[in-house]
Amino acid sequence: MSTTRTGGGQQDDATLEAAVMKRVFWRLMPFLLAAYLVAYIDRVNVGFASLQMNKALGIDPTIFGLGAGIFFIGYFILEVPSNLGLERFGASRWIARIMISWGIISGACALITGSTSFLVLRFLLGAAEAGFFPGVILYLTYWFPSEYRAKIVGIFMVAIPVAGLTGSPISGAILGLDGVLGLGGWQWVFVLEAIPAVLMGVFSFVWLTDRPENATWLSPAERAWLTGKLASERSRTTKVKQLSVWQTMVNKHVLVMALVYSGAAGASSAMAVWQPQVIKSFGLSNLETGFLNAVPYAISAVWMVLWGRSSDRTGERVWHNALPLGWMGLAMIATFWAPNLWVLLPILTLVLAGTYASKGPFWALSSEWLSAPVAAVGLAQINALGNLSGFFANFLIGWIKSATGSFPLAIMPIAILALVGTVAVLLVGRGQPRTVPVSPIGRSA
Repeated sequence: MSTTRTGGGQQDDATLEAAVMKRVFWRLMPFLLAAYLVAYIDRVNVGFASLQMNKALGIDPTIFGLGAGIFFIGYFILEVPSNLGLERFGASRWIARIMISWGIISGACALITGSTSFLVLRFLLGAAEAGFFPGVILYLTYWFPSEYRAKIVGIFMVAIPVAGLTGSPISGAILGLDGVLGLGGWQWVFVLEAIPAVLMGVFSFVWLTDRPENATWLSPAERAWLTGKLASERSRTTKVKQLSVWQTMVNKHVLVMALVYSGAAGASSAMAVWQPQVIKSFGLSNLETGFLNAVPYAISAVWMVLWGRSSDRTGERVWHNALPLGWMGLAMIATFWAPNLWVLLPILTLVLAGTYASKGPFWALSSEWLSAPVAAVGLAQINALGNLSGFFANFLIGWIKSATGSFPLAIMPIAILALVGTVAVLLVGRGQPRTVPVSPIGRSA
């Protein structure tokens, strides 16, 4: 916080900061949170669609795992170019382009007729969505000073567990439309859940503001404070400074952070896609599966926000990354000893809570290590490489599960990756200074 003046001036600065951050938060975050909620539902609703689609189209677990994972190949190829596009064309136009294109392709998944069309459309969906998440993370660095970011990113990313919480029962209920207008329930899942993406993409044209200096909804004094605050942060020492695009992509800190992220990213995508099948295997109906699948996500959503708030309050990032990754990996190993659904469900909750709790502090730490000139490329590269684990995780789960019938054995590669990431972030984060703790948004410190 800026406190260059004394006496009443300090209080004035604190009051101005609180007012600015509250206004920015309520202008941007509800829309971005809703957009990511829609994005994640469209990414993983294939998990619920599979409860009918796989049998109807003759898709076996290996092909399903490949299709669930091939999303991340298209995602990987276009991630960095997409973030560069956001910097060039502005967030409002670029995020609109992403949302409209992924909404159209997600709806087109209702036209899947077999393995080939399934694989092609999943690849195109990943290519269309590429750049949305790292683009928003980059966009948030334009608006929120570093000491707010773990909490802000945590609030943004709470859309993932909320997508599981809300999307699971909705998707389970939509499957009940099987046969309406001659469409299968799984086709209705794709059609109905694609519509919000297109509508929100159109709305983003008028709602999102590219930079603080363009924000007519802030007063001149508020714009001046926020632009000055963010400009002063850009001059701070960071681990990754001015580099070319290629140098940033192969920088050791960028690559290590991608490794750290891969465990959480792999678990997030794999659990969203495969968990409904695991729960339904205990003899539940589609609707019962939807409601029960939502329970771990509800708990994880709350824990994610609290963990991000703890990281910002203490200013600590490294251990707030390492601890959730560690317990996530150990919980996955514990699935071997789950004799029934009622023991398995708390273990899955621990897996998801660890997966999502690590993400706010992780992206706060990553953005603090990247200087402004390399942030667009660095954040996109970390996300692209980290999410490649989603391809390998889903493919390996399908292959191992098909060969052995064991879900615990199938998720062991992700558990190992999470534990390796735990060690990696502790090693690379040695000596990382704490950020300046802040009070909750909307209240002065």
